[in-house]
Amino acid sequence: MLNPAQSDTMPCEYLSLDTMEKWIVFGFVLCHAALSSDPAALSLWKLALQSSSCLCLFRDEVFHIHKAVEDLFVNIRGYNKRVNDIRECKEAALSHAGSMHRERRKFLRSALKELATVLADQPGLLGPKALFVFMALSFARDEIIWLLRHADNIQKKSTDDFIDKHIAELIFYMEELRAHVRKYGPVMQRYYVQYLSGFDAVVLNELVQNLSVCPEDESIIMSSFVNTMTSLSVKQVEDGDVFDFRGMRLDWFRLQAYTSVSKASLGIADHKELGKMMNTIIFHTKMVDSLVEMLVETSDLSIFCFYSRAFEKMFQQCLELPSQSRYSISFPLLCTHFMSCTHELCPEERHHIGDRSLSLCNMFLDEMAKQARNLITDICTEQCTLSDQLLPKHCAKTISQAVNKKSKKQTGKKGEPEREKPGVESMRKNRLLVTNLDKLHTALSELCFSINYVPNMVVWEHTFTPREYLTSHLEIRFTKSIVGMTMYNQATQEIAKPSELLTSVRAYMTVLQSIENYVQIDITRVFNNVLLQQTQHLDSHGEPTITSLYTNWYLETLLRQVSNGHIAYFPAMKAFVNLPTENELTFNAEEYSDISEMRSLSELLGPYGMKFLSESLMWHISSQVAELKKLVVENVEVLTQMRTSFDKPEQMAALFKKLTSVDSVLKRMTIIGVILSFRSLAQEALRDVLSCHIPFLVSSVEDFKDHIPRETDMKVAMNVYELSSAAGLPCEIEPALVVALSSQKSENISPEEEYKIACLLMVFVAVSLPTLASNVMSQYSPAIEGHCNNIHCLAKAINQIAAALFTIHKGSIEDRLKEFSRP
Repeated sequence: MLNPAQSDTMPCEYLSLDTMEKWIVFGFVLCHAALSSDPAALSLWKLALQSSSCLCLFRDEVFHIHKAVEDLFVNIRGYNKRVNDIRECKEAALSHAGSMHRERRKFLRSALKELATVLADQPGLLGPKALFVFMALSFARDEIIWLLRHADNIQKKSTDDFIDKHIAELIFYMEELRAHVRKYGPVMQRYYVQYLSGFDAVVLNELVQNLSVCPEDESIIMSSFVNTMTSLSVKQVEDGDVFDFRGMRLDWFRLQAYTSVSKASLGIADHKELGKMMNTIIFHTKMVDSLVEMLVETSDLSIFCFYSRAFEKMFQQCLELPSQSRYSISFPLLCTHFMSCTHELCPEERHHIGDRSLSLCNMFLDEMAKQARNLITDICTEQCTLSDQLLPKHCAKTISQAVNKKSKKQTGKKGEPEREKPGVESMRKNRLLVTNLDKLHTALSELCFSINYVPNMVVWEHTFTPREYLTSHLEIRFTKSIVGMTMYNQATQEIAKPSELLTSVRAYMTVLQSIENYVQIDITRVFNNVLLQQTQHLDSHGEPTITSLYTNWYLETLLRQVSNGHIAYFPAMKAFVNLPTENELTFNAEEYSDISEMRSLSELLGPYGMKFLSESLMWHISSQVAELKKLVVENVEVLTQMRTSFDKPEQMAALFKKLTSVDSVLKRMTIIGVILSFRSLAQEALRDVLSCHIPFLVSSVEDFKDHIPRETDMKVAMNVYELSSAAGLPCEIEPALVVALSSQKSENISPEEEYKIACLLMVFVAVSLPTLASNVMSQYSPAIEGHCNNIHCLAKAINQIAAALFTIHKGSIEDRLKEFSRP
């Protein structure tokens, strides 16, 4: 172990076995006469034939050696024995080569793992153990290429020997060793600079001095070797100087040429120690200036570029095996090798190979992120189920059982199993018991190790960041999950309660926050991107959000049923409640509109979402006001007379009979009042939520609103009201309603006419109110502090509509309301 070199020629130690086999097979095919005369040659020949069934000619082009050599030798007289040897070797290769190479890969996996672990702990050993590293890389590379070449090109007797589900682990440790060499290159340079100047130069100088004969040219070259090495210092490494020993290595080639000719006065064959020393020195120089080239020479796996199908199949097998998923990052890292198989004499294929490397790297990282996303989603589903068990709706049965047990009543049939309580899943009888959640967490931690292994990788001048793939997939899935958890059914108009959705979202977020323990990603950024999009009408992909779904449901389902008389607003309960009717509703309005549900809705939608809800409500109010104005126009003459006849009861009674659509006016005003009552519930809930999250800011806004001077310009006041409304504070004049009604101004009608219609609308409502007394549903209920037909909402509608209309037309709100109260 102290001296791993097995030969006098250092480069032969990390020479590819695949290359050796090529030399042996093709050499003895051409010089087959040596097989009969030299037993050592025959032994090498048989070993090469028994190890492989095919050899690589170029990239994915292979040469089936047994068939080709047999076809050649069968036509040569006297070579029957050689033909029989070939057939025996072929049978041996088919029977035993697969298992032999499988065991080699198994050994190399453990050996490379130990080597990578030791070097990670003690990187200083990279200097003295550099040869070990490059030998290990070369051996592992040969075994991987052998498997890749034989998997699809020969008939296998044992398929299992040619399917290695652990190949990713071997590639991973290769990449880890490569990363150590790149990271600690300066450490290796420092070691070998000292080695060259402090030992190699001294020994070489002694060998040169002991030469009996040394011609001038050879003497000059060897003296330059000694001088070059002697001049090296550690300071050059510390200063970041660029080393270049290519000239020195070329001089060594020249020296070998000079000393290898037959009539050379200094023969290299007579001075083996000099040759051995120079080969060692050349290796040491490569450790200083050619580390990247050495990595390419010993561990380049760019051949995978030409075995795309096998490459993808290995990747899928790696992801399917949980114990191997932690090594899946090795496949994207292999894509960084692809450009090393290009050549400057064939530039046209550079773009093709580059595009393939980019597409494969992108596909691998995307699949890894998808796999991690699916595991996270499964964990979230489990956690949401556990959180759902803690909801108040599930405690009724438990309370019922406890009450019945206390009163000694029979709770049900004999043998009825007792309902499991939440938390039972955490009780373990022993440590060997593994739940589905445990398996998911284990698989996720393994895969996240791979995603978090490298911060980024460069493939053909493109930078890939594995963590960003996971982040983007989590954003997309989180968005879909939030919308999916609303369980909105357009056909049946069913939707999840806001409180239940909020519980599920919080459980989901808790799981996502725990992902930061596995991968260094900014999960807060995911929350901000996703949750802020959910406060808008549409997300970045143009899909509906929970804001649009809940806004549509409350407007089109809940408030529509209020208009139909199936639901009433109970001020005492601050909620909408179902009324007893023939056709029972599919939902309980109170479960969607009480204060806890509205607070949950405010938590989910946030100020932006609640603003959108408010604007949608105001749009509906403005459409009702538009219809009311049409009714006023139809009765404009009568209303004009009534406006000046308040003190004439007989004339008022006669004029009232001429009015049309009185019931419609009251109904539309009631609808407006209901919508405004719902909005006040939403605003109150928003204020409560914001007061918990940002109490200082809310109190500052409230202070602004409460201290507006009376003489303040209306535009300034409206800005303050708009700020207050966004914080959920009640305002004397609703800015959203003012904006909605302002958009109704018609170009064909003058401002004076618009103002007149607004005044007459108040008159129309005022003279219509007495007709409510004849309605049976108008009876006041002290229990609910209101009426079953929601006419108690009229006051809010009248006040808010009057304030908004006369703010727009710059009229006196106080005077107009006095006029309203005169009838």
